[in-house]
Amino acid sequence: MSGDVITEESIKELVDRFYAKVRDNAELGPVFDAAIGENDHDWKPHLERMYAFWSSVMLTSGRYHGNPMQKHKDLPHFDESLFDTWLALFAETAHEIHDAVIADRYIDRSRRIAESLKLGLYYKPERIQK
Repeated sequence: MSGDVITEESIKELVDRFYAKVRDNAELGPVFDAAIGENDHDWKPHLERMYAFWSSVMLTSGRYHGNPMQKHKDLPHFDESLFDTWLALFAETAHEIHDAVIADRYIDRSRRIAESLKLGLYYKPERIQK
């Protein structure tokens, strides 16, 4: 456990553990395998992006340069309920790596990110007809 400090190393540990769980999950695994691939070689670029993403989110490092919304919009449609599974695994992993204060910071950020993605992917306001 990395405890009460966020470092590049603790981010890597969290991302690696989390995505190992995602890949093993009966619901999430197939979705991610279809989007990324089924072997470690295929996953390496995604994990590297996630290290940079979480470094930017939690350490304000500016390492991530990308558009998460567009990346998710480019995926084949997936059930919105998978966000709940993703969030539960992420929270579990955050608590394995960090103390409650730091884990809760990660969890709060992950929930905000998920809500933003869900709004962008699934919110379809009906047109107002006059």
